[in-house]
Amino acid sequence: MSNVAETVTNKNSNKIAIAIIAALFFIFGFVTWINGALIPFMKTINELTDAQSYLVASASYISFVVMALPASYILDKIGYKKGMSLGLFVMAIGALIFIPAAEARTYWLFLTGIFVQGMGMTLLQTASNPYITILGPIDSAAKRIAIMGIANKVAGALGSIIFGAILLSGIDEVKDKLATVSLAEKDQLLNTMADSVVTPYIVMAIVLAVLGVLIRKAPLPDIEVPEDDITADVKDQKTSVFQFPHLWLGVITLFFYVGAEVIAGDTIISYGISLGFSSEEAKSFTAYTLLAMVLTYALGVVLIPKYLKQKTALIISAVLGIVFSCCILMSSGLVSVLFVAALGISNALVWPAVWPLTLEGLGKFTKTASALLVMAISGGAIIPPLYGKLVDMNKADLVLSGMAESEALSQAATSSYWILIPCYAFILFFALWGHKYKSWTRKS
Repeated sequence: MSNVAETVTNKNSNKIAIAIIAALFFIFGFVTWINGALIPFMKTINELTDAQSYLVASASYISFVVMALPASYILDKIGYKKGMSLGLFVMAIGALIFIPAAEARTYWLFLTGIFVQGMGMTLLQTASNPYITILGPIDSAAKRIAIMGIANKVAGALGSIIFGAILLSGIDEVKDKLATVSLAEKDQLLNTMADSVVTPYIVMAIVLAVLGVLIRKAPLPDIEVPEDDITADVKDQKTSVFQFPHLWLGVITLFFYVGAEVIAGDTIISYGISLGFSSEEAKSFTAYTLLAMVLTYALGVVLIPKYLKQKTALIISAVLGIVFSCCILMSSGLVSVLFVAALGISNALVWPAVWPLTLEGLGKFTKTASALLVMAISGGAIIPPLYGKLVDMNKADLVLSGMAESEALSQAATSSYWILIPCYAFILFFALWGHKYKSWTRKS
């Protein structure tokens, strides 16, 4: 009887823990996906090129390279709960940096605030992803992570809509005025526009700080990888994470995946504007991508693992990514924008599937492996600016050939999406073969 009661207690405890972690995924989903609105906003107020504007994504995601291993060390010292709380406080500090950045209208200071927020998110990610992965059977981990994804992307859709309304409303009129006013009036317009970030980021800082206090009191159980889950191969032969080729292939897979996901979510507003849509129309485009992800996450919750294996979900996702990328290149106008949004379908189940496939059998190396997987989020710092650079280069070539600037930008923005195809091709490789390389002698 006591065993039954203990099982019920553990299940209830796990449900509470899952709800709390879902709330954290909601928070960093909200903060992460406002980048789609920040990119065109920063491009206008700081008068940037496309490549420069995508440094917004770089500043956020490069922090995962800098902080992932230190975050793992911090979590070893203070534990999951205190680490999550600290992450929220660091994010609050990053939000406050936006206030002097807006006053000075200085791009590097904005990027600093985004980077500091990214450091806080790194702590949250390094703690929450392995936590939710091992908070139950490994074969249903993708299902739990899919639930986290729903919370993350719903928050992202809300964030992109709210911040799109705050930051992008009236931006077209401001751009028109900038071409005709004096330098003094231009500075005044841009300064006024920059000040619009102050109030929302003050509110964000307060909310994050309050949540940082509350998470310290949250009933999160302490969990570790059970000794029984550590395979004999790990116990007897493995002495380093460098002896797990499937781990490193998983890291590269997530690198390409995050780059593709950020391109799908963060470029779609700018892409729509480049195709001739007004900022008012384009500001909701990121929400389309995130809605596609949420619906696919919901399918994952229902189908995995009862009807769909994690590996199969990953194969389907990669194939769809390649197909939708090709469709973007071959279409134009709203249809092309909708194919960018459809990438949300191909992206949704990649993260939930790659984590358990990569962490399975790592045992005592799980925490270090998790930090390495979190570092792979840096793909979001590198691949989107490459897309922006391709747009700038292709646009310049087309303008030199005699094409009108607006048409050149439209064609360059569309054709540069080819960068997604090799990303999804590598994900497909990992799904079919890469995750099987448990050792350098390829034991499946």
